[in-house]
Amino acid sequence: MRVWSIEGNRQRLDGGAMFGNAPRAMWAQWIAPDERNRVELACRAMLVDDLAGKRVLFEAGIGAFFEPKLKTRYGVMESRHVLLDSLEACGMPHERIDVVVLSHLHFDHAGGLLSAYEEGRPTELLFPNARYVVSRRAWERALNPHPRDRASFIPELNRLLAGSGRLELVDAEHVPGLGDAVRLSYTDGHTPGLALAEIGGDGGVVFCSDLIPGRPWVHLPVTMGYDRYPEQLIDEKRRFLEDRTARGVRLFFTHDLDCALATPVRDERGRFGVTDELRSVEALLI
Repeated sequence: MRVWSIEGNRQRLDGGAMFGNAPRAMWAQWIAPDERNRVELACRAMLVDDLAGKRVLFEAGIGAFFEPKLKTRYGVMESRHVLLDSLEACGMPHERIDVVVLSHLHFDHAGGLLSAYEEGRPTELLFPNARYVVSRRAWERALNPHPRDRASFIPELNRLLAGSGRLELVDAEHVPGLGDAVRLSYTDGHTPGLALAEIGGDGGVVFCSDLIPGRPWVHLPVTMGYDRYPEQLIDEKRRFLEDRTARGVRLFFTHDLDCALATPVRDERGRFGVTDELRSVEALLI
């Protein structure tokens, strides 16, 4: 199996929202805010080739589906569909992807499944030859969101996925058709049924999604204002990091602008951190 980091459209979001109750004086040292207190974030996907003989994309980023007014509101930086360009650049256009595995259906993780906005043209579902794998509880949340997170979902995407005939809901450890090559674990602190995909077992790679969006959030107390249950998320993150650190599983970050992959470590005081940081990943052998 070989792994690539696939860059998608970037976002600028309020730093206070991204760092929850962490003081600005602290988080501004990790990511410098602009004059409007916004921080720049990646929406990165992970491509794995020859995973059980298939080309598998983990996540799809935010994409470019928003109309101009909403694009500005949600801080999407580019108008073109950057994810598609990135896939083309590594010789894997979206039509060649066999499976797309989504940790959840918030728009910054699943919006890339949709075509770029064009006035007067209906939105289309991309990846025409792929199965779309979604956690059953994440799907149920997308269909029946709470008022607190309703704006995080895309009703049109739900309809298109349901009508595709290629939506596959999972609640087990393994994805049918991918064998033991992928192992899923589930957390609820960020959103119900967040599915975290690990490939390669011990010494492999795990897609951290919004459990750990990037290096600053490796620190246990640091959570996002978007998290459903921050205290629960911290407990889930502790168990997650203890396990991956013990087994040498590398962390793949979706929202860290300057780091796609890093190895978790723990110091003499028990605090988690990372080492062996990589800005991008190209054909990494697992």
